[in-house]
Amino acid sequence: MIVVTGATGNVGRALVDRLLAAGAPVRALTRDPRRAALPGRAEVVRFRPDDPAALFAGATKLFLYAQAVSAPLLADAREHGVRHVVLLSSGIIREGADETHPIHVMHATAERRIRDSGLAWTFLRPHAFATNALQWAPQIRAGDTVRGVFADGLSAPIHEDDIAAVAERVLLDDGHEGAAHRLTGPAATGNAEQVAAIGEALGRKLTFVETDPAEAGPELFPHVPPPMLERLLESFAETVGVPPEITGTVERLTGTPARTFARWAHDHTADFRA
Repeated sequence: MIVVTGATGNVGRALVDRLLAAGAPVRALTRDPRRAALPGRAEVVRFRPDDPAALFAGATKLFLYAQAVSAPLLADAREHGVRHVVLLSSGIIREGADETHPIHVMHATAERRIRDSGLAWTFLRPHAFATNALQWAPQIRAGDTVRGVFADGLSAPIHEDDIAAVAERVLLDDGHEGAAHRLTGPAATGNAEQVAAIGEALGRKLTFVETDPAEAGPELFPHVPPPMLERLLESFAETVGVPPEITGTVERLTGTPARTFARWAHDHTADFRA
């Protein structure tokens, strides 16, 4: 049995689908099973850390996201038979990184707790998610102009299903224990280029209008806590004109090249239509 936390998230949902298609038994953890809309073959369980037997009994592998990691949860998982944890970490964990950055602190803490748990582990460290582009969806539904920061900020966005494909292989294949896999998309794209690619997928011409970062606030980043926004904007500023790290990990582990941002945009046209 493989336990998947965050089973209704972008990566978690794709991973559940992949594991079920491969014939693996899956226990999908979610805060609200009634609204999860997960495949019927998955065992859908409410994520209640105070009932570890319901979460982990009969399981040997566990997929975790950083916010769910705690020392008690890991101890309970180990006690109930889990032997291998796969963590969705972050590409911000690297040599020379700013270790005070809130995103670094969160993921480094999660990695350290897993290392200290006595469980076998594998860390997935993706860089920018292509799904970050969904932040522009309300503006795109409303018109053909997208306001945002740093038009020339570069990243190599990765399709969430490519992350799930790597997680599938790590969970089903041997030999990944103790590995930290760095994941990216196949090419660098700027923010303005991403908006143009979404427009092409929709059959529309979209225009990116660069906004002064000092004026960026909740209307552009509604899901970012205010204390984190300043640091996040600093990180974005550092990407302007700077080629991002690009890895071949997706193809190496899955046998299939990582998908382009344009492919992601075509896969998500429904998210941008009114």
